[in-house]
Amino acid sequence: MPSTVKKRAPGMSPEQRRSMIVAAALPLVAEYGGAVTTGQIARAAGIGEATIFRVFQDKDEVLDACVAEAVSPEHVRRELASIDLEQPLTARLTEAAEAMRAHLDRMGAVVGGLYASGRRRGRPEGERPTQDSRQASAQAMREALSELIEPDRDALRLPPDKLATVFLGMLFTQPRSPEADLNPTPAELVDVLLHGSLAAPGSPS
Repeated sequence: MPSTVKKRAPGMSPEQRRSMIVAAALPLVAEYGGAVTTGQIARAAGIGEATIFRVFQDKDEVLDACVAEAVSPEHVRRELASIDLEQPLTARLTEAAEAMRAHLDRMGAVVGGLYASGRRRGRPEGERPTQDSRQASAQAMREALSELIEPDRDALRLPPDKLATVFLGMLFTQPRSPEADLNPTPAELVDVLLHGSLAAPGSPS
């Protein structure tokens, strides 16, 4: 009689399992902050709670990994690299602005959720981003944006890398107003970046 025992699929590596757990935990941390339980995280990940502690020492380490993932630019850099260069520049930059705004919102939700729940503990000193690492991240983002802009270099007044710097400044220093109508949309930011704020040529300057 043939055996009915199913072969087990190859298991995840510890790093893959950590990434999967962090991905499941991020929305929960944004919602519950430090009050989230490992049981909730396990259910969201579809695993047993004990599995978490095979790759994380404790819940604090899970939370630290969530903060590290939320602030990492890697996800948004991959999204920027996937934008179709055949689209018009306006569409490319609008997609880029949406991706970077989502990154900022995710980072704010996770870090803000932890802070609001009373958790003040940060990452160990050796794991905190240094000035050099922050500059490297900013440079990588600028390069990714420059590549998006490069096909239209001849039509622009500024070189792609300088325009990318201006664009990042607009996105990352823009204050959010509690009045939603006052917050420019990604499309409006791109329109101002590319065409300025004057209604028409000849308007007062």
